[in-house]
Amino acid sequence: MARQITRADIMSMEDYGAIRREKASEIAALKRHRRMAVGPHATLYFESYDTMWRQIHEMLFIERGGEAQIDDELSAYNPLIPNGRELVATLMFEISDPEYRRRFLAKLGGVEETVSIRVGDDRIQAQAETDVDRSTADGKASTVHFLHFPFTQLQIERFNDPDTEVVVAIDHPQYAHMARMPDEVRAALTGDFE
Repeated sequence: MARQITRADIMSMEDYGAIRREKASEIAALKRHRRMAVGPHATLYFESYDTMWRQIHEMLFIERGGEAQIDDELSAYNPLIPNGRELVATLMFEISDPEYRRRFLAKLGGVEETVSIRVGDDRIQAQAETDVDRSTADGKASTVHFLHFPFTQLQIERFNDPDTEVVVAIDHPQYAHMARMPDEVRAALTGDFE
């Protein structure tokens, strides 16, 4: 099992504030090779221990909930750290025009069930986090979805083989796009596996 964030990993907000800017630059550099676009509006941000460590600290720093907030943040973000046999991604639909975004998302319900990663001939179907229903009964989707991609050992070996093609796809009737995973993204993600 991959390392989880514990209370022992949480800095005081005073100490975090002192390194916050430096940490933001460090995580931005890390994230540069952990994201990829799929079509014109969707971006997958592949999460890690480091991205979730910073996210928890940012929530604590901004919301100032103190000790009472820590357990909630750990519960919310630890599940998004890859467990050594999966990739975990935040899928975001990034549309700046609010009216277009509203119309677009109104037809995108269930999109989280249509995302997959193809490794050679194997297809790994995304499993959405079930903490919150991100599609409504009337067919609307959220702008943010949290997805797990569980791999078998053979799929991990194929993913780590640079000669095997890796493609990320969204196969929703209103948004059908696929993209080859860039080499630099793939290289960064190989470290997520045990």
